[in-house]
Amino acid sequence: MKFSSLTVFMCMATAANAFAPSTVNTRSATSTSLFSESGVTRNENFAKLAGGYLFPEIGRRRTAYLEANPEMADRIISLGIGDTTMPIPPHILSGLVEGAAKLGTKEGYSGYGAEQGMAPLREKIASVLYNDLISPDEVFVSDGAKCDIMRVQQMFGPKVTSAVQDPSYPVYVDTSVMMGQTGLINEETSQYDNIVYMPCNAENDFFPDYASLPRADVVYFCSPNNPTGAAATKEQLTELVQICKERGSILVFDAAYAPFIRDPNIPKSIFEIEGAKEVAIECNSFSKYAGFTGVRLGWTVVPSDLKFSDGTPVRQDFNRVMTTAFNGASNIVQGGGLACLDPEGQQEITELIDYYLENATMLKDAMLSIGFEVFGGDNAPYVFVKLPEGKSSWDMFSEILESAQVVTIPGAGFGPGGEGYLRLSAFAPRDSVVEACERLKKVMGSD
Repeated sequence: MKFSSLTVFMCMATAANAFAPSTVNTRSATSTSLFSESGVTRNENFAKLAGGYLFPEIGRRRTAYLEANPEMADRIISLGIGDTTMPIPPHILSGLVEGAAKLGTKEGYSGYGAEQGMAPLREKIASVLYNDLISPDEVFVSDGAKCDIMRVQQMFGPKVTSAVQDPSYPVYVDTSVMMGQTGLINEETSQYDNIVYMPCNAENDFFPDYASLPRADVVYFCSPNNPTGAAATKEQLTELVQICKERGSILVFDAAYAPFIRDPNIPKSIFEIEGAKEVAIECNSFSKYAGFTGVRLGWTVVPSDLKFSDGTPVRQDFNRVMTTAFNGASNIVQGGGLACLDPEGQQEITELIDYYLENATMLKDAMLSIGFEVFGGDNAPYVFVKLPEGKSSWDMFSEILESAQVVTIPGAGFGPGGEGYLRLSAFAPRDSVVEACERLKKVMGSD
């Protein structure tokens, strides 16, 4: 059967229209058509969240300053968010390039992979980073530690009580609120009901006395710490593991800054501590290891020995979360992860970390020269600066932005325990760090 060109065109147009959205006005002529709200009730837990997430709020204030002072756009230096700035090194980059190139060949193409991650990568993580303290089937490869914290929260559900360091990375508190684990925020204390806040300050060497606080089901602990820069010793972590074991708490150990540890007496993993496999989960990430903040690759270790109170392996439920709500990290990105764990990649990571630690030393020395009491910056990329008594951290943030055009992070953004402190990030390029130090010395009182 033959068709004219007009007939073919009409058929194609009809077929295309079948996929186009309807232009028929289906709204009722009644007055209710004027309202755009749905009939779905908002999740009440999101209404509990106090303000916006910290780092977008910093961005908003920076943008507002530049809108009012556009001539300062070229002067802004960021010592704020912990985002890496150095390029991905050649060997690690070659792993990403090779991972992408494989997809263009019949022999190398791969589609969906295991949700838990490629077997070779899980094996390398276990052997290279953990010296076989863990087994590969306890490693879950992901798109980052921050995402995994939320997955851990989804696994635990709304009925647990969480404990967090104060100050701490905001994701632990905010995800607890989102999951419905908390009550409302107390306006006087700026703390949520049903979260155990573990004070970490200069007086206790930034290590919490969990034994003196109410028991929590889940204890979130970060070392080296964001924001304080404190790195817990083997003795301190042994104590924490023992208390969690005695209380039946599960410890979620955030080790995202482990490669910054240079002191051989400071553990890089909680699994270096005897008994930790019975009480702890560890979250980690290649973000700070290899400049993967935009590439996105991390992992979580859930030991086989860790069990819920009814005897169910925790790993079983975390595996269910991963296989249900995640299709696995990008094949390309996992190729980069494999390159990170080659000897050449490990050397490149060491050089990257050394660069940022040198930045941290410069920032720490600058603030000390001004006369501030300073913490962190030795085994961590963050410098935590104690402000003069009574000085608001948000006020100091604004003063430094306006007078020096340097973006910092107010300690209060990490919880009430951070008030009176300022966090400086060492992830800026070297020339920016040098310039920032000079400006800070000038505007904050150094000769």
